[in-house]
Amino acid sequence: MLITKLLTDLGRYLIMLGNGLHRPENSRMYYKETMRQMNDIGVGSAAIVIMIALFIGAVTAVQFAYQLDGTLVPVYYIGYIVRDSTIIELAPTITCLVLAGKVGSNMAAEIGGMRQKEHIDAMEIMGVNTASYLVMPKVIAAMIVIPLLVAIAAFVSVIGGYVAAVLPGYMSSEEYIQGVRSFFVAYNVFLMFLKAIVFAFLLTSVSCYQGYFVTGGSIELGKASTNAVVFSNVLILLADYLIAVIFT
Repeated sequence: MLITKLLTDLGRYLIMLGNGLHRPENSRMYYKETMRQMNDIGVGSAAIVIMIALFIGAVTAVQFAYQLDGTLVPVYYIGYIVRDSTIIELAPTITCLVLAGKVGSNMAAEIGGMRQKEHIDAMEIMGVNTASYLVMPKVIAAMIVIPLLVAIAAFVSVIGGYVAAVLPGYMSSEEYIQGVRSFFVAYNVFLMFLKAIVFAFLLTSVSCYQGYFVTGGSIELGKASTNAVVFSNVLILLADYLIAVIFT
């Protein structure tokens, strides 16, 4: 029974994506919707992303300084570890997990509300490809804006590490900067953006799917919003593991 439901959901999900890839009826309307989604996702989420990234960098620096206490490892390694852990893992993963809760649940509730009020049915009667109009602008906008948010998160996290490591006196400013500049591998930045794009696609498409096929009343809409966050987070973590295995 569970396998049948999983296969049914997978088939409906792929059909929705396939319908969404069709050529839009009105390119200008789709462009405006994509710009609106980029503003909602990017500008609306910037503050929470910056705040979380700042504390991620600060906590990483403090914890690693604690681990280095009494060892022979050079203290400038704190900056090196903060930079690499942020770029490779913390910035893309934590940022997208947070956005799955903020952006994903909102998308599921928005589209689910339209489904319940029969707005989607009315649009389909008028000949509008609702999967393309309601889903794809959100997916495209997320795949453009979320990597930018992840890059900002990585930068702010390094600053947070600087504040937490230098101001309390764990190390000097020169030592932290030396660590940030040491052993840099450009491939890690590629991995960061790859994860951000994949995670953005997953959290938006899965959330839209949950709202697009919602049935029933307000209770079912609440469950769809919850499922959007839960399934998005699970798939993000699974994709994170697969990317790490394949590309590292």
